[in-house]
Amino acid sequence: MIIKEIQASDTWKIRHEVMWPDQPFEFVQLDEDNSGFHFGVFTENKLVSIVSCFIEGREMQFRKLATLEEFQGKGIASHLLKHILQFAKEKNLQKVWCNARTNKKSFYEKFGMYDTYETFIKAGQEFTIMEIKL
Repeated sequence: MIIKEIQASDTWKIRHEVMWPDQPFEFVQLDEDNSGFHFGVFTENKLVSIVSCFIEGREMQFRKLATLEEFQGKGIASHLLKHILQFAKEKNLQKVWCNARTNKKSFYEKFGMYDTYETFIKAGQEFTIMEIKL
C-alpha cells in the first residue's frame, strides 16, 4: 500500500463510483478541485482509495474520502486518514474537519474527531460536521 499525491481528475472515477453513483459524473467534480491537495492509495499499482484536502487559513477540510468497495474493510481509509492528519500537522494547521455522512460518524470518532452536531442534507444524504483540533 502506497500513498501518493495525485491530480484532482484522478479522484473523480472513485468519487463517482463509491459516493454518488446515481448522480451525473460532473456532480463529483468540485469547483475548488484545482486548489486542493489530492491523495490516493495504490495497491499493486491500482488506485483504490482517494481523498481531497483544502486548506484555508489554519484549517483544512477534507472531502470525498472514498475506497473502492472491494477494498473496503481492510484499513485502507484509516491509513489514508492518518496520512492527511499528519500532513495537516506538518503544515502547522490548527483544525481538520469534514462533512461526514452521519452513518459513518463512528469511523471518524476513532481518530479523535468529534461531532459538532451541525447537520445538513445533500442529494438525499444526511451529513454532520466532524472536526479535530491539532
